[in-house]
Amino acid sequence: MKTSLTKFLKIAIPLGLGVFLIWYSYSKFTPEQLTEIKTNFKDANYGFVILAVVLSQISHISRAYRWSFMLAPLGYKPKLFNNFMAICIAYLMNIFIPKSGEVSRALVIDKYEGVPFDKAFGTIISERVVDLIFLLGFTLAAFLLQFDILKDYILSNIPLTKLLFALGGLFVMVLVFFLFLKFSKSVLQQKLKQFLIGLKEGIFSILKMKKKGAFILHTCFIWGLYLLSFYTATFALDATSAISVGTLITAFVIGSFTFAFTNSGFGSYPFFVAGILAVFGIAETVGTAFGWIVWTSNIASIVLFGALSFFILPVYNKVIK
Repeated sequence: MKTSLTKFLKIAIPLGLGVFLIWYSYSKFTPEQLTEIKTNFKDANYGFVILAVVLSQISHISRAYRWSFMLAPLGYKPKLFNNFMAICIAYLMNIFIPKSGEVSRALVIDKYEGVPFDKAFGTIISERVVDLIFLLGFTLAAFLLQFDILKDYILSNIPLTKLLFALGGLFVMVLVFFLFLKFSKSVLQQKLKQFLIGLKEGIFSILKMKKKGAFILHTCFIWGLYLLSFYTATFALDATSAISVGTLITAFVIGSFTFAFTNSGFGSYPFFVAGILAVFGIAETVGTAFGWIVWTSNIASIVLFGALSFFILPVYNKVIK
């Protein structure tokens, strides 16, 4: 009963948050602003949107190829197409159940390539560690590039006393977290500790890899394509086509976090992307339209390729045997 409730909450809370953010963002707009959003949708150059989607799919192919570098030391050489379809299915599953994609991806490669679930899942977690490091790197770059603007915005909207109180609260939370890890004997502490150990092992597994140079190169290529895809999409609207590099990276980072930590950014992606673009002078109506265009195109491609993979996988593997 408790497990079922936990699973339900993992699905319901992100969906509920997404619905709330959609309602909240649109309730703020006047009828004129809503008309402006519709006009932006109508006038968008969808040729750039399609190109952005193509770049995203190329990144998935590179991710599928990169996965082979991690499976090879374990004695497995899966077919690239199976890797790619497993990844497509994983992205599709994440839309409905957050973080279920990693499990489904390991199950697919276990069924069609004979890679044991635990070993496949371990390589996927290691991948996620590396991806998280790259995302944090982009976050740092965004902060450094837009430090003055972000600082002025925070100080002008949040009183200094409240900001200092928040930083003090954050410090206390971090301190309590480390003390909890060190002295607690609870089940939660064991799970957190095991998770952190897994992160550490994941990082070191990359360092021990024979083709770590190729792995890192593909990782750079993947994240470069992610950013290039986002950049290409900005040309869909005139108002976003000339944003600065700092604004581009900052909006990209915000969008990436919503995709990574919710059910593929439902509701949250357009809301937060529009919000950060507004900080840098882009009208919120434009940012909202842009966020929905990027999110919808990505989700449409995920659904398309994920659904095709479900149907093609058994047929493809039956034919090649």
